[in-house]
Amino acid sequence: MKQNEITAENGQQTTNTGEIILYQPDNSIKLEVRMEGETVWLTQSQMALLFGCSQDNIGFHLKNLYAEMEIEQEATTEEISVVRFEGNRKVTRRIIHYNLDAILSVGYRVSSKNATNSVNGQIQY
Repeated sequence: MKQNEITAENGQQTTNTGEIILYQPDNSIKLEVRMEGETVWLTQSQMALLFGCSQDNIGFHLKNLYAEMEIEQEATTEEISVVRFEGNRKVTRRIIHYNLDAILSVGYRVSSKNATNSVNGQIQY
């Protein structure tokens, strides 16, 4: 797992090697998506919001994708230290992010309209 850092202050996030972009497929979903290299990175929580299911459901599908060797965990995950304010405290948390290969694989398994739209080239940044 690679390591990186995102800093979130006053609701804004920055990363030392990538950029944060806003992804809004419709009026009900609004995500700040981390773009690095030629892929996007989401947390399990962000995937749950995007696909309209629970975070537990996302974790279940990721576990099965890795167990069935459909995707490789080392190639599709990155551990990122996220620095943010929680109340008056500045807190650093290490959070696993998943790349587009993992995101799309999970999307197919949850039968998400947003996932199949993104595969068909309908994601717009």
